[in-house]
This record gives sequence, C-alpha cells and structure tokens, in this order.
Amino acid sequence: MSGTLYVIATPIGNLEDISERAVRLLNQVDLVAAEDTRHSGKLLRHLGVHKPLLSVHEHNEQQQSERLLELLATGSNIALISDAGTPLVSDPGYRLVQAARRAGFEVSPIPGPSSVIAALSAAGLPTDRFSFEGFLPAKSGARLKALAALASDPRTMVFFESPRRVLATVADMVSVFGPAREAAVARELTKAFETIHTAPLGKLLDWLTADPDQQRGEFVLLVAGYRPAADKAEESVEAERVLGILLAELPVKQAVSLAAELTGQPRNKLYELALRQAEGSP
Repeated sequence: MSGTLYVIATPIGNLEDISERAVRLLNQVDLVAAEDTRHSGKLLRHLGVHKPLLSVHEHNEQQQSERLLELLATGSNIALISDAGTPLVSDPGYRLVQAARRAGFEVSPIPGPSSVIAALSAAGLPTDRFSFEGFLPAKSGARLKALAALASDPRTMVFFESPRRVLATVADMVSVFGPAREAAVARELTKAFETIHTAPLGKLLDWLTADPDQQRGEFVLLVAGYRPAADKAEESVEAERVLGILLAELPVKQAVSLAAELTGQPRNKLYELALRQAEGSP
C-alpha cells in the first residue's frame, strides 16, 4: 500500500489558527517534511506533535524528493509544511508535489492560513480577480521592469516584500502605477502588531516614510488593477494639480516641461491646460 503526502497549512502568526484536522494528521503521519526543521520543531512541540522531521528547502528539494518518494512507496504517510502558511506559495514543495503526483501517489491538501487570502479579505480592494506575483526582483532596475509589465493588468495584484526593500518597492510602484492607484500594505498579519492600511500609492509611500515602525515585519503589498477610464481621470486631475503648483513659481514653458516629466502626460495637453489656467487667472 502506498502512503499519502499531506500538504498542510500552518499558522502565519497566531498559533490558534491551525485546524483540528491539521493537528490530527500531524500526529498521525510517519514523517514531517519541513522547510526549516528548527522553526517547525518549535511549532510541533507547541502542538504536542512528536514526529521525525526532514528538511526540504529550495537547495535540497530535488534530492529529498527522491527519498520521500521511496518512503511513500513503502506505505509511509508524510506531511509537508512550510515555515508559515500554505506550502508552495512562494515556498518550496512544488517539485515534491509534482513528483509525487506523477508517480501516482495521493496528494491531499489540508487547507488553512494563507497571508495572500488573508490580506485580500481585509484590504478593501477588488477580489473578484487577482494575481499573485510573489517577491519582486531585489534590484530597482529589474523591479521597475517587472512592474511595468503589470501596469495595464486589470486584476488586483498581490506581492510579498521584505522590510529591507518595502519602502523602495512602494516608491517604484508609485513611479510605474502612479500616485493615485489604490493600494494596501498588510503587515504582520495575525500577529500582535497587525496593520492593514489602504490608500492611494502616493499616500501609502508618505505613510511608510513617516513611521519607521511601519517598515518592520512581514509584508503583503496589494495594488488595485488598471482601470482605463478611472486611471486616466485620476492622472488628469493629478497632472492639473502638479501643473498649477509649478506655474505659480515657473514660466509656462518650464512648468509644462517639468510637469510632463513628473506626470508622464503629453506636453501639448499640458501646454493647453497651462494656457487655460493662465486665462482663468485674475
């Protein structure tokens, strides 16, 4: 008889979020495959689970998968868990699950906590369609390129980010999506300092910059999808505001040139707007 591979979701913060079914199966399996055995060992001890642990991470997954398939073939039942949340979501496990299914073993999901779904459920952004983009590139140039490819995506976009890069990433999002695009920061979900803040990207950047404490912890970033009519209207309002500020200090030609650079709006459109504002001035 072949064993079963159970893909078990574990808490992302609050330990009370684990299901009774997950605890029961963790107590019944023969082996627990964990991303970090030291981290997961603490969780299992808290739950009263005493099972052998095997480390399965991005650097050894291929090798460990072969070993785990051999155990499944002998009838052993195995639990796959990650450091937090649902396995395989920006975590190791894909190669193991794929290999197990191809080999004909049963793979059973034990659903539970997911920071992606938790953030979506409480951020107040559209949830009928969304895309999960994981972690963006660490370097700004590659990150900007990746964001530019998503600029016209109509779905709500969900990202993971580290505290070291969250400020730079939101700044790049402002550059690509514009300051008026609705977005949210979900920080330390289900933990003591859980924070979910929804605002236009420009204001989100100001909020993060003003409070270094909000730059700590684990982050889920959400950005509303592109809405052609709404985004164009918002961009036009923002361009008019920026142009008005510049016209108060600079000649028309220089104000238009700088406004075009800042807002991405066509120079001829901004020049016409500048003339209309000048005609309306006392």
